[in-house]
Amino acid sequence: MTPKNTECSLEDRVTGALVGAAVGDALGGPVEGYSPDQILERHAGRVHGVVGPWNGDAWRTARPIAPYHKGDGHVTDDTLMTHALIRVYDRVEDHLDAYAIADHLVPDLMTNPRWIPELESEALLLHRVFLAEKWLVTRLHYGHIDPREAGVGNIVNCGAAMYMAPVGLVNAADPRAAYAEALDIAGAHQSSYGREAAGVLAAAVAAAAAPGATPDSVVTACLSLAKDGTRTAIEQVCEVAARHTDFESALRPLRDAVAPYDTVGPDYRAPSLGARRPSRLHAIEELPVALGMLVVAGGDYRQAVLGAVNYGRDCDSIATMAGALSGALGSPVPDDWSKTVSEASRLDLWEPAATLTAVARRIFEKDVARRRTHEAAFAELGGPRCSD
Repeated sequence: MTPKNTECSLEDRVTGALVGAAVGDALGGPVEGYSPDQILERHAGRVHGVVGPWNGDAWRTARPIAPYHKGDGHVTDDTLMTHALIRVYDRVEDHLDAYAIADHLVPDLMTNPRWIPELESEALLLHRVFLAEKWLVTRLHYGHIDPREAGVGNIVNCGAAMYMAPVGLVNAADPRAAYAEALDIAGAHQSSYGREAAGVLAAAVAAAAAPGATPDSVVTACLSLAKDGTRTAIEQVCEVAARHTDFESALRPLRDAVAPYDTVGPDYRAPSLGARRPSRLHAIEELPVALGMLVVAGGDYRQAVLGAVNYGRDCDSIATMAGALSGALGSPVPDDWSKTVSEASRLDLWEPAATLTAVARRIFEKDVARRRTHEAAFAELGGPRCSD
């Protein structure tokens, strides 16, 4: 059932989106990289909440290349990067661009130790993020590349899109502005359809935060802005999603719908040779599927996130996006989930939301002042057409 969100305040929407994203991330982490069938077998059924690591107590050594404690309510780099971007907004107190990423986000990654739940220790965020995010430091700090072009050459994936929800919330109810700002920010990190996905995800969150928003209005906003393969993938996936009302029946059809646009291929852990390369015909998998699960669930947080989690593959990022969207729509995040994730991750999930709400208000005040200055100048130029 579509959430009744017309009475939700800005605080409600920002909190719902950010807490919802973090909880989705934590639920999806332990089953990331696996298929729905593998998840079904491993857990003797579908995942319906917080679960432990895939390899149990052997999580430290089962995958030496990635010795992360995924599971037990631990958030991943999706949430850690989202919170890092909020810190940049709090520092700048205005709209961001690619230069803000170079000037503020990169130093934060490199110099500020903080608790990393999956490492169960304090460490630099740089030590946890994936290679596509380490690219930010390599290109911007060491390579001194123009921030607006630094994303060129990186693998094309959901690395920028996964933490763009704050951009949509700062531009709440203005999808077009969110899209433009996220594209600028993401230029420091990604190119091609990875950068496009960041813009569209931000637009989707901004649309979900509008009074009276529904899953359909969110998808409509995305389709009005998305370009090339990203637009086509969203259209095809959401068309299929509209035929389903439960995530179980939608798991395979949504994968089949997005497969022609996904470059990774059927084996998520063994990507095809054409994977993650720039293209105007392709899209990241995560965003269309998150939107599809939002449609299947009718905007319900629990069902959208559980659908994303049980989809497998890059399901922590899919559930992060689905959680942000359904939370922004006003569907409540289950208290037991958010409490468990906050305690297990040793993170206050509500403090970043309070910070971003206050920052969004200050930015809006600046926007109003700038707009009035422009209106006055345009009027003085004789710009407005007077009716006879």
